[in-house]
Amino acid sequence: MKQRSTWPSSSSDLFRHVTADKAPLYRSVMEVFATAKRQYRLQLRPDEVLAEADWRDAPPSLEEISAALTQLASWGNLESQPDMSRASTLNDYYRAKFLYRLSRGGEAAETGLESFEHHIRHRAELQTVALEDIDSGLQALRQLLSETAAGDSLDVAKAHDILRSLVRIFEGLTGNAQAFMAGVARSLELQQVDATVLVAYKRRLIEYLERFMGDLIRRSDTIARTLHELSAIVDDVLRQIAEREARDAAPGDAEEQAHEATQRWEAWRERWRGLRGWFLTQGNEPPQAELLRARARAAIPQLLSAIAAVNERRSGRSDRSADFRVLAEWFAACDSDKDAHRLARVAFALNPARHFSLEAATEDDVPPGTSWLDAPPLTINPRLREYGEAAPRGRLANVRDRSHERALMAQQLAEEARQMEAARQRLATGRPTRLSELGELDTHAFNLFLTVLGEALAEQAGPEHTIERPSGDGLLLLRLEPLAPDSHAEIRTPTGVFSGRDHLLTIRPMQNDV
Repeated sequence: MKQRSTWPSSSSDLFRHVTADKAPLYRSVMEVFATAKRQYRLQLRPDEVLAEADWRDAPPSLEEISAALTQLASWGNLESQPDMSRASTLNDYYRAKFLYRLSRGGEAAETGLESFEHHIRHRAELQTVALEDIDSGLQALRQLLSETAAGDSLDVAKAHDILRSLVRIFEGLTGNAQAFMAGVARSLELQQVDATVLVAYKRRLIEYLERFMGDLIRRSDTIARTLHELSAIVDDVLRQIAEREARDAAPGDAEEQAHEATQRWEAWRERWRGLRGWFLTQGNEPPQAELLRARARAAIPQLLSAIAAVNERRSGRSDRSADFRVLAEWFAACDSDKDAHRLARVAFALNPARHFSLEAATEDDVPPGTSWLDAPPLTINPRLREYGEAAPRGRLANVRDRSHERALMAQQLAEEARQMEAARQRLATGRPTRLSELGELDTHAFNLFLTVLGEALAEQAGPEHTIERPSGDGLLLLRLEPLAPDSHAEIRTPTGVFSGRDHLLTIRPMQNDV
């Protein structure tokens, strides 16, 4: 018996069942066939489709299922062939009964719809686990290269496996970060939920962002140092990995294999540059990790704005339509047309026209009280309308070269970073120190001291309680223990003397815990 198959006139026919009038029925039927395909079942009868489908409402009749299967076959989603296994009489033999299965086009359409639904419902993640895996992979690569520097030959296969794992983890991290940066604050969706749910979501999101940003700050510095250290020696490793991959390519002469190895080497170098660009500054561009951290911080005020919008809606604040209704009542209450015109001028800023002068010669000066209808026409340069200024005269000014200023700014930032690092090393010794024993602090060390001290005192339950907490940037761990109430400490700075009750201060880097 010959199989009956109806191919669609175009690939768009395969998706017509998604927008058809009976789309829920068609989708339920196609889900049955997709499930059967995963279970390695070849074909289904109409009664099997009716029994196995997940009907959201009342199940349809068998005739409706048969009609839907026929329609799907005409669109090319299904293939059908006569069913002769149940023919017990001659009438059953001549009665049209068919077996159905997914066509190649229908299977491709189901795969596409499943992928589309997966990406739509995918929730963006800020993966702290990925940062940990990247750090571990780079440490493993550094350990492998240090063994090579000690005299052992490089294990190219192991290095290849480490770098492939890094690429896979990094691709997942960047993909999820892009999704997060694109849609973390869906204000339109947030404004439709209940205020209680929104407040609970706000609390979870802020805790989630704080945990991620703390881990990002702690690990980015370690990853950046490792990348900077490996960049000087990794190029030869990437070349050997590219040669290893080129040996598995299609056979060719020596020149083709060398060209293939060079192309793969450039591809690996580009991946390494991308990894560096995420954690190290490239020229004038900040690292991508810093941009992600800024975007994560910006998500918090956006969420608070959504909460404010919900609160405004709950408090019953008037909108524009309500304002217009009130204004209409005011117009209706006006005693005369003169009062109504005065109200209109105030409400809509319909003030009398004011003449202005341009850098153009006019034949006669127009008095200020002249109406626009009586005044002579004046040609206005289009640039004035578009940009708010007339076309400049003469040649345009040259674009200034800011490279010297950027270099000076980079030098100043590097000097400030060096001074802050020196201040951090001055205070973050990891040893308990009395405030009275700190001695004289320079400007940067004193600013760092005030920052961590203010953060600690803000979390202290009372003046007699010991507080231990990480700093706001997640780099330091601070422990502050008050001493006797009558104790006194003085810290001399270039701007004056800082004095108060003495405390036992312990500051140590958080990196020791990672």
